[in-house]
Amino acid sequence: MAYDAGYATLMRETLGDEPGLSEKKMFGGLCFLKDGNMICGVHQGGGMARVGKAAEPEALRIDGITPLSFTGRKMGGMVDVSEDVLGDDESRAQIVAMALEYARSLPPKA
Repeated sequence: MAYDAGYATLMRETLGDEPGLSEKKMFGGLCFLKDGNMICGVHQGGGMARVGKAAEPEALRIDGITPLSFTGRKMGGMVDVSEDVLGDDESRAQIVAMALEYARSLPPKA
């Protein structure tokens, strides 16, 4: 699994002490979950966030956020997070807050 450990640490710090957090290696990187629902993750060359389809247009207005398409097909409700965003405390906090809000709206997975 190739991902930047420094960016993973920044994501952990940004997520803080949110109840129900866990980590799982997937999508060729490291994902962060709340009660089994994906929030965000880091992969080679950046990260991703699951903001939900309703918040996706707002997320895409942030410089360095683009539609996520691992396979060439857009994944609705998920966005790609550039290294510039991951490295900027304010931008990273903004996109993680959007993703965390979406994850909190979902029922816990068993």
